[in-house]
Amino acid sequence: MKKTFRWIGIILGVIVIAAASIAAYIHFTGFPSYDVQTITAKVESTPFRVERGRTLAMMLCVECHRNAETQLLTGTQLKDLPEEFGVAYSRNITQHPTKGIGNWTDGELLWLLRTGIHPKTGKYLPPWMPKFIRMSDEDLHSIIAFLRSDDPLVKPADVDNIESQPSFLAKFLARVAFKPFEYPSAPIAPPDTNNPIEHGKYLANGVFDCYACHSGDFKTMNVFSPELSGDYYAGGNKMLDVNRMLVPSVNITPDKETGIGNWTEQDFINAMKTGFRPDESLMRYPMGRFHRLTDTEIRHIYAFLRTVPPIKKANMKAENVQPSSSATLGEKQYIQYGCVGCHGTTGLGYADLQKAHKKYPSDSVLADVILHPKIYFGPLTTMPTWEGRINPNHVPNIVAHVRELGKKSGQ
Repeated sequence: MKKTFRWIGIILGVIVIAAASIAAYIHFTGFPSYDVQTITAKVESTPFRVERGRTLAMMLCVECHRNAETQLLTGTQLKDLPEEFGVAYSRNITQHPTKGIGNWTDGELLWLLRTGIHPKTGKYLPPWMPKFIRMSDEDLHSIIAFLRSDDPLVKPADVDNIESQPSFLAKFLARVAFKPFEYPSAPIAPPDTNNPIEHGKYLANGVFDCYACHSGDFKTMNVFSPELSGDYYAGGNKMLDVNRMLVPSVNITPDKETGIGNWTEQDFINAMKTGFRPDESLMRYPMGRFHRLTDTEIRHIYAFLRTVPPIKKANMKAENVQPSSSATLGEKQYIQYGCVGCHGTTGLGYADLQKAHKKYPSDSVLADVILHPKIYFGPLTTMPTWEGRINPNHVPNIVAHVRELGKKSGQ
């Protein structure tokens, strides 16, 4: 009997040592490396492609890569990344030759965006970086044409990259679950835009990866067959806002009780473009606004979502920033209306609100910026229009709080 226990102890010891060795290897080597294939493609730049690429990039690239201080695509901390994946920073993707992607070939960009493998190092990109395996060649070429354009967002910027600090879980999943994708062996044609459901599915699953956030969990999503993802479009994925507060994704299946089964097509279009639900509640960050899409494109996404099997799953309650006991009325209303969800408690969230103090010295002008942002930032700004949705008596208080944020930061 003693010999038996002795051998059991030896076997268990070997298993523990082996597991510890594997864990140490994964921890210290980080994300795995793979062979890189040379892609010789050359993307032809046309005005149409640059504009189409800009439209796509503003919804797919800018949110993660735009820095609030530089206002360029120089990279920033991904504050909405779940803590279990570590601390992550997006990269400088301006045209700077060494710190950005200025010396990358079109083929290298295509390889990266399709496979998830860095074309110069062979390293696998982190799981949080999207891989566009279903996007049509035309749309992907358009994004590259935009990155090569003279748009101010991508002008060369001498800004260093900050290295991410992925967790062991992220490194582990990159080896066992989130694998690189094969580079397409044949061209990927665009969808039939005259088929609403086919086109909507392409936009939702092939371009914007809506299923990834709106399904049950990143760890159970199926990138090869999105329909097999856990709680497909029924929400529950634990997202974070810029304050690291929990904002679970919501159920957007056609279920009439817990999903959007009672939403009309126009309800859906309005929500996607304005950021407000039919009940006038604000859709919180990290849910973006898709006002750059045409009404037809949004109608097609709606048509596709109506074909998704309804799942009865109640939406989880989101966490909210709580005002301190000494909070001013303006701070309380800044939180109440959801400004804090995008701009953060310090004002340095998705956009740099701290600089507004000096940029708009007139209280009346700053109030007008809040109420009518399109006038100041253009029709495609992601900031919602608050005219008619905010109590006019509250605007001066919020203006005063924005000024206080600027003063505290020294702006």
